Amino acid sequence: MGISVDNTISVTFLIGSALAGAAGLLVGVYYNSVSPLMGMIPGLKAFVAAVFGGIGSIPGAMVGGLFIGIAETMVVAYGSSLYRDAIVYGILILVLIIKPAGLFGSTEREKV
Repeated sequence: MGISVDNTISVTFLIGSALAGAAGLLVGVYYNSVSPLMGMIPGLKAFVAAVFGGIGSIPGAMVGGLFIGIAETMVVAYGSSLYRDAIVYGILILVLIIKPAGLFGSTEREKV
């Protein structure tokens, strides 16, 4: 159709990287410190949300993020805040055991 897929992927990667850099700058200004690993935990939680919803499913990632946020809030409200990160990784383990494709993901057979 005349649209270069490679150029589209490159521009998308460029825009995403620029937005991530701008977000890192804003977080660094807010907390008055910057470190190379300051986005590690939020990045892992976003990955867990994507796996929970199904890799490649945007509505699934949204539902996964909402579920993880509610689960974290409930753990902090009714338990201890020390288990906030543990519940996220527990959800990841359960999803990978019960439904590896995620909530909205589909299982595809590998072509031989």
